[in-house]
Amino acid sequence: ATPPHPHLLLQLHKSYNYQNAVYNYAMRKMWPSISFVITLLLIEFLDEFVFGAREAAWPLIRNDLNLKYLQVGLILSLPMLFSNLVEPVIGILGDVWERRRLILGGGVIFTLALLLVASSHNFLLLLVSFIFLYPASGAFVSLSQAALMDMEPERRVQNMARWTFAGSLGIVLGPLTLGFAAFLSWSWRDLFVGFAFLSFLILLVTWRSKFLSKPVDQPTLDSEKKVFAGFRDGLIGAIQALKRKDVLRWLTLLQFADLILDVLHGFLALYFVDVIGFSPARAGLALAIWTGASLVSDFLLIPLLDRVPDLKYLRISALIVLFVFPAFLLVKNPGVKLVLIGLLGFLNAGWYAIPQGHLYAEMPEQSGTVMAVGNIFGLLGSLIPLGIGFTAQKFGLNVAIWLVILGPLILVLGLPRTRVKIIAKED
Repeated sequence: ATPPHPHLLLQLHKSYNYQNAVYNYAMRKMWPSISFVITLLLIEFLDEFVFGAREAAWPLIRNDLNLKYLQVGLILSLPMLFSNLVEPVIGILGDVWERRRLILGGGVIFTLALLLVASSHNFLLLLVSFIFLYPASGAFVSLSQAALMDMEPERRVQNMARWTFAGSLGIVLGPLTLGFAAFLSWSWRDLFVGFAFLSFLILLVTWRSKFLSKPVDQPTLDSEKKVFAGFRDGLIGAIQALKRKDVLRWLTLLQFADLILDVLHGFLALYFVDVIGFSPARAGLALAIWTGASLVSDFLLIPLLDRVPDLKYLRISALIVLFVFPAFLLVKNPGVKLVLIGLLGFLNAGWYAIPQGHLYAEMPEQSGTVMAVGNIFGLLGSLIPLGIGFTAQKFGLNVAIWLVILGPLILVLGLPRTRVKIIAKED
């Protein structure tokens, strides 16, 4: 073969060096943003990792501390209620003050609260530890979500899908880690000590990250952009947002969608142990099936949202769950129940990401205030686990668990029929 001309080799060499230089330059420019996103997703992963293991550990915790259904309901409700009172202040400050300090401060309290959970030896101390943990999670995790939403306003729902996938990964690994800890003869307390150590490591990574600061020095309060210069203006903006029909719609849908997400998750292990008769280990397997199916569907949802209208998908998903959930409760065969709980886990993808993404779209330039109004409205939602716990105490968990069906029912009835724009109009 004829050897290439020396000038051609020189041109190819220069072209390769040029392309390599362009690639390296682009990576240097993009890496701070990429590492920032990874850090935010790690924070969400940690939060769901901890709570995923806690939900699977409820039979162990209940037996260790001799808890009753009503006490479990109180532990699930009162910290959430307290958090919903505190987090609106945190959210508004996230728009008008230094968000970085709030996130790091929340991370410190989150880590210390995990150590307090590990040292809890009675109902009251465990309740207090979660009362500290919940609002700390609000500052550490929810403000991190707000920072992610500010990065690409035109892709809020897609980024919420990535956020949800990171959380689903944590939820899946939580019960598996609990099972591995049991294999090593570790108690649930030892596991929470390990969570505190992991939280400390992620907190260090967060501290070293370069955060994208939200501007707070704009003095005007424009009716379109609503950039607040102080906490008072932020509070006024939150109150005004709660008067808007579209904001109230998404807040309501988020609360009811949570019935098939966190609320069902909180009682699922107890349902399989007390109603179906599973051992705690087999109940952990049921949770692993549910969360594993959720992880797969959350991953598939990310590319799906670029091809299918999000509201159409969510409505069809809720309609299917409206029939699958009663079937899960009515069927007697334990094996079929495991299949159906896996199907329910697969179908709940996007139930948080899509309504939350639309809520952010309704309140552009107010990502921290989104957290505030969510918690103000969530005061009523925080009573739902308490109501289920009270109903279970009076009539049995097999009856109380039927209340979860309100989630898909309200979604089917309440989702808007027309496509909602994700990008707000700019001046």
